[in-house]
Amino acid sequence: MLAAAALRRLDEDLPWYRALPAEDRSYVGLVAQSGITAFVTWYANPASPPHGVSEIFAAAPSELTRSISLQHTLQLVRIVVEVVEAYSDRLAIPGGERDLREAVLRYSREVAFSAAEVYARAAEVRGAWDARLEALIVDALIRGDGDDSLRSRVSALGWSGHGSTLVMVGTATSALDDLRTAELRRATRRAAGDALVGIHGDRLVLVLGGAGDLQAAAASLLPRFGPGPVVIGPTVPSLDDAARSAQAALAGLAAAPAWPQAPRPVLADDLLPERVLTGDTTARRTLVVQAYRPLLESTGAILETLSAYLGTGRSLEAASRSLYVHPNTVRYRLRKVAEITGWDPLDARESFVLQVALALGQLSSGPAGR
Repeated sequence: MLAAAALRRLDEDLPWYRALPAEDRSYVGLVAQSGITAFVTWYANPASPPHGVSEIFAAAPSELTRSISLQHTLQLVRIVVEVVEAYSDRLAIPGGERDLREAVLRYSREVAFSAAEVYARAAEVRGAWDARLEALIVDALIRGDGDDSLRSRVSALGWSGHGSTLVMVGTATSALDDLRTAELRRATRRAAGDALVGIHGDRLVLVLGGAGDLQAAAASLLPRFGPGPVVIGPTVPSLDDAARSAQAALAGLAAAPAWPQAPRPVLADDLLPERVLTGDTTARRTLVVQAYRPLLESTGAILETLSAYLGTGRSLEAASRSLYVHPNTVRYRLRKVAEITGWDPLDARESFVLQVALALGQLSSGPAGR
């Protein structure tokens, strides 16, 4: 009688219960009936402690916690309590209605605690699985092993996929325990719309995604890293291309010690010359494509002027004498270099980048390029 009345109340009062699939509705019914049966059994011997409370939720599979929230479960408990109270005059012996109500309240409290324990265990298991899945995804991005399953896996972690993506790497703090790791994940998710965290020994890898300014979001996470260089990979259109950003960031991290004056954080593309020294073929190809070839294809002796300027110790006068032109002509042509490549030869650091690009281009072109 109580079970039937409880199910009627659930169907009348709870829209989320009516919207459940038939299988889940049947499991909720089993949980309600199991709880009522356990209460009746216990009430027959109230001197004993409530038993069977932890077994009430065993009637349903653990996956039910994904369909029904803890709040919904507590609503279910409250309705069952109200049903038992409504029938107390028919269930209790004359004069024992108050005792029955008190027993219902005591038992429902135990049921509520058991429900909270069930959901806490489910959250711990889900959290451990999510952390493992997150680590596998970050490992795949670092290795460049992205495949068709990557997007479905990352969707399971709540990755929306809106906007672009970048990867940020550096050293982890010395004591990154479980509590600090959880805080790091929360901070990363607050900084960007989408976020993944990978911890590889003393190396920290953050994958950020979203429609906002990802470089600004990455810079805001700088205090979360330990000492040493922190490198931000190039922004790519989506997570499918994140392996390219990760590889550039890791190459930049390996090459960063060659530029002690580098800012922190530093863009991986600002470390192209140092990455070339470590054997990074992507950096070598980028410098040739973005700097040497546009200058080679330009008119007005731009490449020749840059070569003369760099070869004479970055002296405008010396370059003008070697080219038999006025220093203002050299200065004009060097401004054209900056317009074409984006690197200013009058800046000490950027002239070094151009010098490496020039050397790489001449090596790749052979005698015809000299």
